[in-house]
Amino acid sequence: MSDTVAKPPAASNVSALLLILKLRTFIALIAVTVFFAVMAPNFVSVANAVIISKHVAINAILAIGMTYVILTGGIDLSVGSIVGLTGMVAGGLIAHGLWIEPVGVIIYFNVFEVVLIALAVGTAIGAINGLLITKLGVAPFIATLGTLYVARGAALLLSGGATFPNLVGKPELGNQGFPVIGSGTLFGIPFSVLILVVLAVIAAYIAQRTPFGRRVYAVGGNERAAALSGVRVDRVKLAVYMISGFCAAVVGLIVSSQLVASHPASGETFELNAIAAAVLGGTSLSGGYGRIGGTIVGAFVIGVLSDGLVMMGVSEFWQMVIKGLVIIAAVVLDQLQRRLAARDRQG
Repeated sequence: MSDTVAKPPAASNVSALLLILKLRTFIALIAVTVFFAVMAPNFVSVANAVIISKHVAINAILAIGMTYVILTGGIDLSVGSIVGLTGMVAGGLIAHGLWIEPVGVIIYFNVFEVVLIALAVGTAIGAINGLLITKLGVAPFIATLGTLYVARGAALLLSGGATFPNLVGKPELGNQGFPVIGSGTLFGIPFSVLILVVLAVIAAYIAQRTPFGRRVYAVGGNERAAALSGVRVDRVKLAVYMISGFCAAVVGLIVSSQLVASHPASGETFELNAIAAAVLGGTSLSGGYGRIGGTIVGAFVIGVLSDGLVMMGVSEFWQMVIKGLVIIAAVVLDQLQRRLAARDRQG
C-alpha cells in the first residue's frame, strides 16, 4: 500500500490556480499576440516584428532599471525626464560641442565620448535620487518626482525648448556615426534589441547569481532584517537608483539616435510604461519579489498591445484606458497570487 497521501481537491485547485497566476504574463502575451494576428491586418510580418521589437527594447531597457528599484520597495518617477535630458546632452554635444566660456574654446567630442558623457549624466541623476532617499530620508515617490521636474526643466534650458536636429555630425569634427546606435543592425537585428539582450542577461545574472542581487531582494523583503544581518541598505538603494538612471540614459541615446534629433519632451510618460512592464512581469510593488525575465515579457505585452491597438485604428484615448485597466488587473492578480500562496503554505 502506498504511503503517499493525495492532496484534497481544494488544495489541488489552489495549486493549479497558483500555477496559472505565475504564468499569467506568458499567457497574456500569447493571448494578445493571437488576438491581433487575427484582428489586425499585416500584424504577423517581419517588418512589423522589427518595429515592435524596437519599441519593446526602449520600454524593456527602462523597465530593467525600474525592476531593481521596485525590488527594494522604491519607485523611480524620474526616468522619463532622464531620457529627455540625456538625449539633449548628447544632441547638444554633437550639434554645438561644449563651449568653455572663460577661454573662448569649443570642444567637440567623438560619438563614443558623447555616449559616455550621457551615460554618466543619467547615472549621476540616479545617484542624486539615491542620496536624497538614503541620506536625507526623502520618500522615493517625492524624491524622484522632484528630480522628474528638475531633469525636464534642465532639458528645456539646454536649448531654450528647441530641438537639436540633424544629429549626423561632421567629418571635420570627428563626431559622425551617432544615428547608427538607433538605426544600425547586425544580421538584421536592430542594435537597440541587441543592447536590450546584453543588458537583460547581465541584469538577470546580477539579480539571481550575485551577492548584490541577494541583497537587493533582502532589502525589499524586509529592510530592517536585512540591516540587522549586515546588509548596507543605503548602499544597495543608492546602487539601484544609479542602475535605473544608467538604463534611462541608454534609452535617451537610443531614442535620439533613432530620430536623428533630440527633443526636450522626449521620454514623457515613459516611466509609466516601465512601471507597467515590471508589474505585469510579476514584480511586486511592495518589494522583494520579481524577475528580470518576467519584466522583459511584461514589456513585450505592453509593446504588442500598443502596436496592435494602433494597427487596429483604436483611438489613442482608448489605448490609455486599456493600458490602465491592464495595469490594475496585473496588480489585482499579484495580490490574489500572494493570498493564495499564503493559504497554500498554511494548508
